[in-house]
Amino acid sequence: MSLQTTDKIPLPVLNDMGKDLTITSPCQRRLALARPWLGIAAYCLAAAAGFWWLTPFIVFLIFVAVVTVTHDVVHGSIGLSQRQTEWALFLMGVILLESGHAYRLTHLQHHRYFPDEIDPEGEPARKNLWCVLLSSPLFLPRLWLWAFHQSHGNHGQRCWLIAEAVWSGSLMLCGLLLLPWTPAILVYALLAILGSWSYPLLTVHLPHRNYGETPLTQTHTLRGRIIPALFLELTYHLEHHLYPQVPSHNLPKLSQRLAPFFRQVGVKPRRV
Repeated sequence: MSLQTTDKIPLPVLNDMGKDLTITSPCQRRLALARPWLGIAAYCLAAAAGFWWLTPFIVFLIFVAVVTVTHDVVHGSIGLSQRQTEWALFLMGVILLESGHAYRLTHLQHHRYFPDEIDPEGEPARKNLWCVLLSSPLFLPRLWLWAFHQSHGNHGQRCWLIAEAVWSGSLMLCGLLLLPWTPAILVYALLAILGSWSYPLLTVHLPHRNYGETPLTQTHTLRGRIIPALFLELTYHLEHHLYPQVPSHNLPKLSQRLAPFFRQVGVKPRRV
């Protein structure tokens, strides 16, 4: 089924562009799930060696790895079972002191209703830059509260949400208690919290800035050799919104196959 994007030109059907676009190999799946934990190992080694100047960069890479794989898990695009999906959301979220289950609820709402006001995740796209920056510390707590409210009557979902919140608080407490022996846990927790303040700017405001009324104008796509690779292809935001079932590792391939269509309808990717 194709989505009508203009009066005359429909959005290409995904199957017509190649069924390989939705495939995730076992090796790709294992790598995606392992990246965040490899980052944790790198952080521990850097902290043990006293290379504190390196830890913010490592935590940044952990952020990118977690956001990318959680994104794919939420959309069911890397081939996990339902039970595996629940645990993946939990384990990926707690790495960054966040709630993977809250993210699933808010992100799917974002795809269904952006830019409507009933999309809480998309709110930073409707604000100016200064409002986004000032409200960023409360962005994830507000999304968690929204998800908890939406889970009324779903005992299992609320249990996951509570467990994720308890873990975040416990890690901070653990970091404080262990501070006389090592600052590594507290430094990591603080870096994770500070990093989460960038979400509304980097993942919502900038990708959707000056959005239009059609699917082709509600977000942007950013091309290049370095930035997309550094962000594990998350910069292909327009392609993702048009075809959320395509896993992140296939978004560059999808963008190449969409290039003739984009030229035909006047979509101009941004290049860095």
